[in-house]
Amino acid sequence: MIGRLYLQLELFNRWRTKKISNKNFLVIVALLVGLIGGFAAATLKGLTHWIAASLQNEVQSQYKYYIYLLFPLIGILLSVIYVRRFIKKGKFEHGITPIIYSISRKSSRIEPHNIYSQIITSAITVGFGGSAGLEAPIAYSGAAIGSNTGRFFGLNYKEITLLLACGAAAGISGAFNSPVAGMIFAIEILLPEFSIPVFIPLLISTATAAAVSRSLYSEPLFHLVTDDWEFHALIYYFGLATIIGGFSIYFARLTTWLKNLYSKITNPYRKVWVSGISLGILIFLFPSLYGEGYITIQKILDGSHQDILSNSMFSRYSDIGWLVVAFTIVTVFAKSLAALVTLNSGGNGGVFGPSLIMGGLMGFAFSYGMNLTGLVDLNVANFTVVGMAAALSGIMHAPLTAIFLIAEITGGYALMVPLMLVAATTYFINRAVQKHSIYTKVLAEQGDLLTYEDKDRTVLSMMKLRHLLENNFTIMRPDEFAKDRNHDIIHSKRNIFPVVDYDGTFIGLIYSERLLEILLGENLDGLKMKMSELAQQPIDIIEMGTNMEVVMQKMKKEDVWMLPVIDEKGKYKGFLSKSAVFNKYRALLMRQAAYLEQ
Repeated sequence: MIGRLYLQLELFNRWRTKKISNKNFLVIVALLVGLIGGFAAATLKGLTHWIAASLQNEVQSQYKYYIYLLFPLIGILLSVIYVRRFIKKGKFEHGITPIIYSISRKSSRIEPHNIYSQIITSAITVGFGGSAGLEAPIAYSGAAIGSNTGRFFGLNYKEITLLLACGAAAGISGAFNSPVAGMIFAIEILLPEFSIPVFIPLLISTATAAAVSRSLYSEPLFHLVTDDWEFHALIYYFGLATIIGGFSIYFARLTTWLKNLYSKITNPYRKVWVSGISLGILIFLFPSLYGEGYITIQKILDGSHQDILSNSMFSRYSDIGWLVVAFTIVTVFAKSLAALVTLNSGGNGGVFGPSLIMGGLMGFAFSYGMNLTGLVDLNVANFTVVGMAAALSGIMHAPLTAIFLIAEITGGYALMVPLMLVAATTYFINRAVQKHSIYTKVLAEQGDLLTYEDKDRTVLSMMKLRHLLENNFTIMRPDEFAKDRNHDIIHSKRNIFPVVDYDGTFIGLIYSERLLEILLGENLDGLKMKMSELAQQPIDIIEMGTNMEVVMQKMKKEDVWMLPVIDEKGKYKGFLSKSAVFNKYRALLMRQAAYLEQ
């Protein structure tokens, strides 16, 4: 049955390559990716909100918020159990970073199970109160849809990469009902370089996803009514952006610190217990941390500022303005901790949504606090919206995505100038300290980041050492003599002979000049010496898995054309030459040029 399906698919691909150009076919497939991505986004939102509503509606007693202490723990535990029970092959990852890694190092291939696994685990995690966002999981699910659809139709790397970006953009578009922001997200975060023609598939997929998602789940994320912004408030917008820019640096460093801390906990269930209990306590103290947290932002936009303290132990003091401001500021830091605890514990989600919440709360605290001084009268709703864009821009290094996303999901196009000001300011503040975003920092440190700021480094990072190995060398054994291998030495096309033990361990190498001197009688002592005695150590050795940039630095430093390669156990794998690297370099440049010409 499967064999017949593959045969029919192969026949179809042959037919479509003759009848439909690749550009036209990509538009058709982008439409398909958009349809599936929009359905996936609606499914994720609907499932998550159904779980959350079911849990909250079922608990009606006065102790309901004490019971909420357990819900995050249960959600994270169920998510971990699902991953360990149903995803046994490969590694389950979450966030935007693995998508970028797939483009840079895995030929844009994403495992098919991510199409549904991202939806299931994130719906459970966030639905049960995990303090994370749904946007990264749906982007991952959409990217998996695009990647596997491209592979299904036998497309090449550049086409699969474009469809992967279309899928991720469709996920963002469907999650927020924001097609423009989805398209810009794909270009700004996922596609390192692009040309005008890539807009067409992206537009098709994001528009389709938004339409499908809206038809299945039409509830808007935010409602904002604003007429305009006031010129005198520009200096305050700049002040807010400066504060949020500093906070984005703090958040990036907290991300690294917590990730390193959690890496020391090897037992996955111990992570669940530690994180679940910690998260439950945080939600008990700050109820607005439960789930995504968008409801709190909407209450602020509606003018219900006192509701920030609702359901908390401080609710009786909601009429004290400065206490509201102080509680909001503490909630921002609690949200940053809660989101990262959720993600590092084994739960699934992203920092996309938490970034919006933290920025919105800071925008509220800043403007509401300034109004309490009586010195100025700022539009609290406007500053809340602008704060969301500021945080997203600084944390993600995506100012354009932040601007258009906030404008679309709030209807705040009248705030375009403040949005542009704060997005640019927070981006440059964070970028001045953090060269890479939280999504790309780890990849950059590992040399796996595809970036066009440094063309040579980028191309080298795309190379895989195992694909550049040369193995057509005549191997010598340590107990052999030169005369035993007379024929092989004379007829070898290589001037280097690796000496390798019978178990594959690399011992050293011998140059052909020395062996020929021995065979021609110019070195009589050499006739009595074994290969192990004749072998010499190379100037340097390359281990499998070494970054190609490091390899080229070694070759340049020692001024050598070829170096031996061994694995982590010292086993001989072959040689790497500059010729192989340069040939691959040219091939990758040609592939990139073809990508840009589409």
